[in-house]
This record gives sequence, C-alpha cells and structure tokens, in this order.
Amino acid sequence: MKNLMVFDHPMIQHKMSLMRDKDTPSKVFRELVHEVSMLMAFEVMRDLPLESYELETPLGPATGYRIQGKKLALVPILRAGLGMVEGMWQVVPMARVGHIGLYRDPETLQPVEYYIKLPPDVEERDVIVLDPMLATGGSAAAAISFLKERNIAHIKFVCLIAAPEGIEVLNKEHPDVPIFCAALDERLNDHAYIVPGLGDAGDRLFGTK
Repeated sequence: MKNLMVFDHPMIQHKMSLMRDKDTPSKVFRELVHEVSMLMAFEVMRDLPLESYELETPLGPATGYRIQGKKLALVPILRAGLGMVEGMWQVVPMARVGHIGLYRDPETLQPVEYYIKLPPDVEERDVIVLDPMLATGGSAAAAISFLKERNIAHIKFVCLIAAPEGIEVLNKEHPDVPIFCAALDERLNDHAYIVPGLGDAGDRLFGTK
C-alpha cells in the first residue's frame, strides 16, 4: 500500500499483543499505548534534518549534531488520540500540542469539526496527527483536511492499528500524507470496528463503555 510504514520491531509487536488482550486492564493499556507511541516516534521522525556544531567533551573537542530548526506539533484527534501524546512528547519535549475534535453528523454522516486548538505558528511546523485506530479513514481524512485549510503543508498520520479500508481512503484523499502504524489488520466488521483490532481504544484508555 502507498505511503504506508508498518513497524515490525519485536518490542512493538510484543507490546501490541499485550494491548490487544481483552483482559489487559485500563492502567496497563494506557502504559502500553504510551510505550508503543514512544517507540514509534523514533522512526516517524527519522527524516528530521540535522546540523553539526562544535562542542567540548570532558576529554576534548568533538562534533555534535542537533535538529536543524524543525518545529514540530503533535495533534491528537479527540479523544483516543490523547493516549498517544505523552509517549511522543517524551521523545520531542520541544513540540507543541494542538487538539482537534470531530463528530459524525447523524443526517449527512459527514465528519464535523467541533473543537480545534492549534499552536499560533502551526503553519511553520511539521504536524503529526495522532489517532490509535485508522478504521474507515473518515475522521483521519477530515482532520487532515481541516488542518490543510489552515495552511499546514507538512503532515504525517500515526496510528497503532490500521484497516486496509482506512489506508485506501487516506491515500485517495491525501496522497501526500505518509501513514505510520504498528499493525495492519485484516478488515472492518459490519460495525466499522477493526478485526481483530483491540476494541474501542478510547473506552480501553479511559475505562468507559
């Protein structure tokens, strides 16, 4: 599939299996989401440019490297995307965090933006959109569209589990946006849940039903 990177690192796959288990309690589930998001962050940010500079170690001069002026923003889709923020933020504490909330209109079935709060300089930042599940792709595609309407040019989408249907929708509507996930599952069921998936990520994160 185009624009898709699936993480096959053993530690990620181990933690994803624990996350899928229906008997994993909410506290452990939250910790696993945090840990997997942190592990994914390293590859998601692999293309950040570096610049060299001179520094002094305790034994003498050396050449060091730092991120070359790239500003980042993490934008979780409410509410489940909140669970992925801290793990990513731990790797890039200088990133700013925005939020976007969507609901589906019961009449038109179209996603509607009900809340958005972004850093004031977000147009100058590389934006990483976070949502644990990419199922139908409707919410993810809509969130990215709302961000593009605000002149945001550089966007990545990061999820834990994706369905082929969601990948197809996102590739069709936003072919310029790379997709990163920890697992690509089989399909959607009749209720638009990912199979085998892990259930409702928001409910499992926050202990709701």
